[in-house]
Amino acid sequence: MTPSTSTTTYIAFLRAVNVGGRTVKMERLRALFGELGLERVGSYIQSGNVFFTAGATDAAGRAALTRRIERHLEEQLGYPVPVLLRTADEVQAVLDAEPFAGVEVTPDVRLTVNFLSEPLPADFPLPYTSPKGDYEVIGADSGTAYVVVHLKDGKWVTSGALFGKSYRGSVTSRFLHTTAKILAAARKA
Repeated sequence: MTPSTSTTTYIAFLRAVNVGGRTVKMERLRALFGELGLERVGSYIQSGNVFFTAGATDAAGRAALTRRIERHLEEQLGYPVPVLLRTADEVQAVLDAEPFAGVEVTPDVRLTVNFLSEPLPADFPLPYTSPKGDYEVIGADSGTAYVVVHLKDGKWVTSGALFGKSYRGSVTSRFLHTTAKILAAARKA
């Protein structure tokens, strides 16, 4: 009898890809993930969203996989690329929780899912509205923060550290609707 191997669909949300002069084609990025032996590698739009299947792993194994991907990307691209790795089921749970229920969406409001490498500091107040009123952190769990961005004159003017200088982890943001599309693409692959 052949032992069954359990595989998991992962989504790697990459920080700082195709911004600030750090350009990489998605074809190359998919190839880099393939070089690591990851299977069914795909991507969604040019902002660093890569999905793949790999053997199911515990938290320590996932941390090792994340470090392996980050190390390989830095070696091949020449700059660090923080990787926020989630399973497709974890992303589905974020969407199913409807973290923005009750938030009125207007032309000047954007809903963002912020993937965190570390939980927010214990003393970070929730909910939190920035001093300029340009964003609100309406909630968070250990791996995700939910931020409502208020555009000024149609532009996203939020800058600086969303969670204060005491937050030492990596963060990458995706619009809520984009997160849903990334998940749908990963499920199709």
